Formats: sequence, structure tokens, C-alpha cells
Amino acid sequence: MKLNQKLKDIIISPESTLLSALKRMDEVRKKLLLVFRQDKFIGLLSIGDLQRAIINSIDLNTLISEVIRKDYIVARPENTVEEVKKMMLAIRAEFMPVVSDIGELDQIYFWEDLFDAAEQAPVKQFNLPVVVMAGGFGTRLKPLTNVLPKPLIPIGEKTMLEEIFDRFAKHGCDNFFISVNYKAELIEYYLSSRNLPYLLTFFKEEKPMGTAGSLTLLKGKIKETLIVSNCDILIDQDYSEILDYHHHHKNEITIVAALKHYPIPYGIIESGDNGQLIDLKEKPEMTFKINSGMYILEPHLLDEIPDDEFFHITQLIDKVKDRGGNIGVFPISEKSWKDVGLLSEYISSLKEY
Repeated sequence: MKLNQKLKDIIISPESTLLSALKRMDEVRKKLLLVFRQDKFIGLLSIGDLQRAIINSIDLNTLISEVIRKDYIVARPENTVEEVKKMMLAIRAEFMPVVSDIGELDQIYFWEDLFDAAEQAPVKQFNLPVVVMAGGFGTRLKPLTNVLPKPLIPIGEKTMLEEIFDRFAKHGCDNFFISVNYKAELIEYYLSSRNLPYLLTFFKEEKPMGTAGSLTLLKGKIKETLIVSNCDILIDQDYSEILDYHHHHKNEITIVAALKHYPIPYGIIESGDNGQLIDLKEKPEMTFKINSGMYILEPHLLDEIPDDEFFHITQLIDKVKDRGGNIGVFPISEKSWKDVGLLSEYISSLKEY
């Protein structure tokens, strides 16, 4: 099969590293790659494969060949287009390669070629309460927030809050609790006038209470697993996969963490006793997990937040950690997270929209 640029973009060698695969996915905005050794098809590598590797503390410099699964799903030349469509729908695949018995790529079907919807729906639907923390002053977005509160800053043809609502709605969520403070009346008036197809409950901090303090106002009102999100982040991820991870590991809190890569433009030296050289790495790249601002919580944690106190969610996390509770970290790729509460990131996001 002749390779066009679109196809070349999603092909990677098994001798490439997991880090290079993550970067490639971000670069081409795909969450699935074809793994080829020269002209021979080796398998498929998904963002889920990479996330599981990170969760299991596998080094990102590990080769793809060491982690690639054998149980991938591909179509065969004898499969009809309708059969291929059913296969893609079942696993919500971005694309489906048609591979011969001898490992040759015969054809490839992309989602947008076979389905009307521009993007595939999440694999699973769920309907859990979502708490959006929208009470901040938006100081990082000044001077815009001198006029509009941060949750109502436009992103494309919507406000930030509406974009967040719609992303959760794709997964089946329609019950939103909105923590407000700064310009609360304007936020409530605007959303009420929009007649959105969601149940919106506003709860107001009478004073700034930190990133978790206002959650005490929901005690007794939420009695199931809940999702908490900042109002200035956009996350491109199947949320049902985060929820599955949360429940599978019996976590009390799951933190969604975005990977951030920082190249060091110098040689890094590690030395030991008497200043003896242990290792020298030339211009290494360091990868960190960044707290994205989205969490999954079990409802009993609302009772562990002190009433009428300034209390950050990081303090709640420390509290659970100190008593030995399960706290999970679910990784997402660098460009799957946008911090649109930062003016430069907001402007960058506007260009994409």
C-alpha cells in the first residue's frame, strides 16, 4: 500500500521509545499509532497502552517493542466495510488497519471516512455529579477578567463553562454543581438565560475558601462518586477510562495528571563520594506529572473537609495520604490538557478553535 503523509504520520517503529510515541500522538492529534518494522506490520499502540505503562512506573525511554500488546484488533482483507464499521464502533477506534496474513497493510479506514460524526463517542457512558470550581478571580487572565468572570470567557462559540459542560455531557453527565463567588450573579444570570439541557445547581462561597473549602456546602447533597474540575482547564481524554481506573484500584481520590516535558539545554552531571563522576547525560529531557485540576472523589471525603475554613484540595489529598487512603494518579499526554486560565494558553487555544 502506498503511504501518503496522513498514513506516515501514524506509523512508528518498535525501536522508538514510549516518550517519542507520546510526542507523536500529541503532534498528529491521534491516540493510536501503527507499529511497523520496515514494511512489516507489528501491531497497534494506543494511548491506553502508554498510560498503563506510566501507571506501572515503566520508564518512558523504554522501547515500544518491550510493551506492545499481542491482542490488538485489526481487520482482514475479507472483512466487508460494514464489518469494519462494527469493529470500529465496538472499540471506538480512530482508525482500523486491514492487514493480510503475512503482515502487509492492505488498506486503512479512518473514523471520519466511515462515520458522520467528526469524533468518536466515549466507549462507556456514565452519569455522575460534576462539581465545577468557578469562584476564582481569574487573576492570570487579567485584563479580560476585569470585565468578565473567568468561567464566562469565550472559547470558540461557547464560554469556558459551557465547553466543560459539553465535554462531560458527551460521556452522559447532566448534573452540574457550580461553586461561585466572584461575579456570581452574572454567572448565574448568563447560564440561566441559556436554557442549557443540564441540571445546574449553584452554591456560593461567602468568602474565598480555597480549592476545596466550598465543597463543604455539598455535604449531604452528593452521595455518590463525584468529579471535581477547575473551570479553566480543558481535557481531551475519554473520562470513562479515568473512572474505570478509579474504581478498579478502589481509590478515594484520583488525580488527573498531565505529562510535561522539559528539555535541559546543558549536560547533566551526577557525582558521588569525593566528587567522582557517576554519570554524564548530554542535554537530557525531563518529564513531570503536573496536577491538571481534575479529580475523582468518593463522597465520604466531603465530610473530611473542615467547615467554614480556607482549605485547598491538596490539603485534602495530604489528609487522605497521611491516613493511608488510596490516591491514584491517571496520566494524560501533554497536549491533552489545556490550562486556559493562563493568558498565553488561552490565546493559543483560541487559535485552535
